[in-house]
Amino acid sequence: MVEADPSPQRFRELMLDEEPTFQDVLACVFGIQNHEVRTYLMLLDHPGTTVEELAERLERDRSNVNRSLATLREKGLAERQRRLLDGGGHIYQYSGTPLPEARELMHDTLDEWAAYVHGRIDDFGEEDR
Repeated sequence: MVEADPSPQRFRELMLDEEPTFQDVLACVFGIQNHEVRTYLMLLDHPGTTVEELAERLERDRSNVNRSLATLREKGLAERQRRLLDGGGHIYQYSGTPLPEARELMHDTLDEWAAYVHGRIDDFGEEDR
C-alpha cells in the first residue's frame, strides 16, 4: 500500500475548496507537486513515452522529469517498461496508471491515512493537552 503524505496546508486548502479538481486531490492525497501531477496527466495522454519525449512535451529538464517519474512510480501512479532496440540496447517507456486504478489507489491511500489519524486521535490523553 502507498503511504499517504498529505501536507496539513494542502489538506486545509482542499477542505476549504468547494469543488477541488482531480489534480488538487491527487496532489494532496499523494503529497506530490504540481509538476508531478502534470507529468502523470501527460503519461495518461501519451502512454509509452520516453523521458526525452516527456521532457520535450513538458518543457522541463530530463533530470527533473526523471525525478518526477521516480516519485510517480513510488506512489504507484506510473509504470516503466523496458523496450529492446533493434540496433541493440534498450530504452525505457513510461505509462500512467489508468484512471480507474488511480482513483482506487487514491481511495485506499486516503482511507489508510484517515485510519492513521483516527488512531492518533485515540492515542491523545490528558497529558497531551
